[in-house]
Amino acid sequence: MACDRIRLVPLEVGDAEEMAEALSGEDLYTFTGGTPPTPAELRERYARQVVGHSPDGREEWHNWIIRTVPDDEAIGYVQATIVDPSRQADIAAGRPAENADPSRRAEDAGSGRRAEVGWVVGVRWQGQGYAAEAARALVAWLDGRGVATVEAHIHPRHEASAAVARQAGLLPTERFDDGERLWRRSRDTP
Repeated sequence: MACDRIRLVPLEVGDAEEMAEALSGEDLYTFTGGTPPTPAELRERYARQVVGHSPDGREEWHNWIIRTVPDDEAIGYVQATIVDPSRQADIAAGRPAENADPSRRAEDAGSGRRAEVGWVVGVRWQGQGYAAEAARALVAWLDGRGVATVEAHIHPRHEASAAVARQAGLLPTERFDDGERLWRRSRDTP
């Protein structure tokens, strides 16, 4: 996916070294906890993520590296976990994900598909609109895939991330999960 100042490039295990540098700022973890990952930790994480789905097949995983244009520098990432109620129903009925009924997925595609999204931009590139640009592109991509509801969980004091969510069309709800406010954008489907 290409935007004006960035490209969203599908995640590869080989991105780990460069991303470790982009994610090295301690301030990135103020609201999420944790510490900057090492290249080895990212290689392990990315190897799981590039598979594209959860082990049980209930979730689709989509991850992109945010790269600047024209210099192609990795500055962060966006991700979306898509849950399809029809796929979950197939799995619950004992049909493996690869044997799920595609006609049921098509029927439910606009009405029930939900995505949990997230974004992280390295400290050096924050405050320049990169996260908002990437989040808007991600939500547009999800719209094109028939996702009806887009959600993000954001720490209530993380004003920058809340601003990104707003610019991507999400609104705060009254729901909190593990201390984070749920932001949501639902669209009417034809």
